[in-house]
Amino acid sequence: MSTWIRDAWIEPVKLTRLSDIRRKELRQAAFAVLQREGIAGATLEKVASQAGASKGIVLHYFRNKQELFEHAMREANVVLRDAVIARLRRARTPMERLDAVIEGNFEPHLFQPPLCHAWLSLCAEVPRDENLARIQKVIHARMRSNLLSGLRGLAPPREAEDIALGVSALIDGLWLRLALRPGSVSREQAIRQVKDHVAARLVFREALPGDGAAVASGRRSGEVHTVR
Repeated sequence: MSTWIRDAWIEPVKLTRLSDIRRKELRQAAFAVLQREGIAGATLEKVASQAGASKGIVLHYFRNKQELFEHAMREANVVLRDAVIARLRRARTPMERLDAVIEGNFEPHLFQPPLCHAWLSLCAEVPRDENLARIQKVIHARMRSNLLSGLRGLAPPREAEDIALGVSALIDGLWLRLALRPGSVSREQAIRQVKDHVAARLVFREALPGDGAAVASGRRSGEVHTVR
């Protein structure tokens, strides 16, 4: 099982019932198989083998393969959510909040080819699976909300929305790139690409008549990055 799954999921949470423990183990095993096989190659038999259980045990806790992988996607998403939240709690300025969201989406233990490949496999099923579509909608809504919590202090509402959309699309695209071409982009490169996009948009605002005062003030206080 991947190190990030072991470290992130084996928390000091009291799972008092054996069924809770078993379901968690199966979700972990399912995501480990997704990383290795993709959704097309992932089977209940492989998940059972990964978990050291029988296919019957898997079906006792989950009705079918689709339900199991939906739960695996939800729990993996919780790991990413918590990484971003931890950074947001330390942020004190709008730009620090924005940086927290960007950097949290590229945590070293998360932005890895196998994990990106697993997400790609699940996202490919979104158009055909209503439950996965709902999960993806929640993920994008939370991303938007987190980004706007910083951007609203740096740009007018309409432009903040537009920048948030661009950042979200870039993050999705960089995860896709690493999934398709392992080694093609590093964490540092990914973060730089997204931050440079934000900086360029904010600097562009400064050049527009009547829009520059707030951004210029932010730059003097160190809240706006310059383009590298």
